Amino acid sequence: MNPVAAAVLSLHAAAADHDPLLTEVIAGLSSRPKFLYPKFFYDARGSELFDRICQLPEYYLTRTEIAILREHAPPFVRSLGPGVRLVEPGSGSSLKTRILLNALTPPACYVPVDISRTHLMAAARTLAAQYSHLDVLPVAADFTQAFELPRSAAPTHRTLVFFPGSTIGNFDRAESIELLRMMRELAGETGLVLVGADLRKDPAALEAAYNDSAGVTASFNLNILARLNREYGADFDLDAFEHRAPWVEEHSRIEMHLVSKRAQRVHIRGVEIDLAAGESIWTESCHKYDCEQFAAMADAAGLRVCEVWMDEARRFSVQLLAAG
Repeated sequence: MNPVAAAVLSLHAAAADHDPLLTEVIAGLSSRPKFLYPKFFYDARGSELFDRICQLPEYYLTRTEIAILREHAPPFVRSLGPGVRLVEPGSGSSLKTRILLNALTPPACYVPVDISRTHLMAAARTLAAQYSHLDVLPVAADFTQAFELPRSAAPTHRTLVFFPGSTIGNFDRAESIELLRMMRELAGETGLVLVGADLRKDPAALEAAYNDSAGVTASFNLNILARLNREYGADFDLDAFEHRAPWVEEHSRIEMHLVSKRAQRVHIRGVEIDLAAGESIWTESCHKYDCEQFAAMADAAGLRVCEVWMDEARRFSVQLLAAG
């Protein structure tokens, strides 16, 4: 690694003297219906599986969004001028981020935020090595909770919050508005927010994207239980669950579930969880919008839509937001 990059690469970890994640897990599994938050997907193994999902032929979202960004983002980003602080909540592998970084002239810093510390640091080290003069400041945190932005050594003139991948669709309307409001606060009055949002389309295409023929999405879904076994000593039998991802028209979303094949009792840190045959653990919602719905959410968060970029088939959108 370039010594300059090595010097600026540091980890800004959200400190905690207890384990709030375990509390959330037990609360979700004790609820009716049972649920787990999708943020629990993204340990190192889950992040690797999601990267594989993004390469599947059925999963149009990633390649469509990348094509949109390649066409529209560089001239927009160059117009922002120097000193941009690029913040990416839920950064993952930062693949799409490179499109923006290559166009920034020059950036003040890049702040990837991810709940998976191992995956975060690996991606941050790779970026720091590839962009030798970039101040990479990774933050290990749950981006749905408040966190502090680290200070850059270079002057910062504007903040651009980048939230690609249609992750906004994993939250219900109230949660999405709150998340957009938090991004507005991160960006500040003169900053901008760039969000990827999947659009409503033929339900058959949507269901195919979340039920791929290779079974990678099923493995990704089941890994959430494997993670609980690894990290919290739970005793989930992964063979006793199956992946399902139906389209739910009334809520305009794909729902991902892990369905119990039989009646069973699971233990996690001394807590017993009973599941009936056919009972599911709801792991993710993937809402799909039309442009009017998304604009209404942005407005409720104090943001206005400045521009919308879409592919020709209008399958996916990248939306530029500013303080309203």
